[in-house]
Amino acid sequence: MKHIFYHCALALALSSFTSCKQSKNEPQPLKVGVMSSMDYVPLAVAREKGLFEKYGAKVELQKFYSANERDAAFQSGNIDGTVIDYTGAILQKAGGVDLKITSACNATFCLMTADTTIRQIDDLKGKTVSVARNTVIDFCVEMALQSAGISVDEIEKQEINKIPIRLEMLLNGKSAATALPDPFISIATMKGAHSIVCMENLGYAVTGIMFKTAEIERKTAEIKAFYAAYNEAVDYIKSHPIEDIQSILKDDIGFPEPLLSSVRLPDYTHAGMPQEKDVRTVTLWLQGKKLIPENFPAESVLDNQFIQ
Repeated sequence: MKHIFYHCALALALSSFTSCKQSKNEPQPLKVGVMSSMDYVPLAVAREKGLFEKYGAKVELQKFYSANERDAAFQSGNIDGTVIDYTGAILQKAGGVDLKITSACNATFCLMTADTTIRQIDDLKGKTVSVARNTVIDFCVEMALQSAGISVDEIEKQEINKIPIRLEMLLNGKSAATALPDPFISIATMKGAHSIVCMENLGYAVTGIMFKTAEIERKTAEIKAFYAAYNEAVDYIKSHPIEDIQSILKDDIGFPEPLLSSVRLPDYTHAGMPQEKDVRTVTLWLQGKKLIPENFPAESVLDNQFIQ
């Protein structure tokens, strides 16, 4: 009996050890927040093509329809990371949320108008420009003005937080201009608006991916796999016709059917770090508005360990 008991106990112990070992090696779910924007496209492709699984990552993409809801989910720990603009990331970091931006994204923001008399930034003097104050939209507007040597005091800012409402007011002539991301740039263009200037023309990139610092430490392998899938998704986008991802552009990003054949994709690149000048510019802008401490170190928001 003792002999039988010994072998049963040994078998049970080995079974428990094997189970624990398998559980330990199994990838932990990585929850990443996204919104309907062009910087989400590589992640949508990685999900559709099974690239996360290929590299051993168990990624859950959670779609949000407002930045406030996305930020609340991040701060409460319901998601581990998210695509976000540098303005939002730095505000959260300065506010005490322990996070790091681990890569830059490729997204386009343009200053748009539906007024045919406005052809350049100088033409905005004395006009009403709608913004969401202290956000990336506000930043883009002010950088555009600054590039032309125009003071913010030379325009009238109108606060409209929701993009669809800003777009409607732009098209109805109730605001002279606003900054928009795609797909709203394309929708506005289809309805008769035109671009005054885009951030890429001014040399600015403004979005990236961030993770909670605790999750970076706890899920390092999963985030490495996440980026391997991201990079292969970029390769797929660049080597295939746009028709191969039209369902993603329509269903995930929100492009209307008539626009699908004319979508202009950003020049997607493998994951790389934000340029220090961009992060520093955003930091100085937020400090100038007294939204973050004057001694906030811009570099404290960056973590380059996942970039090859």
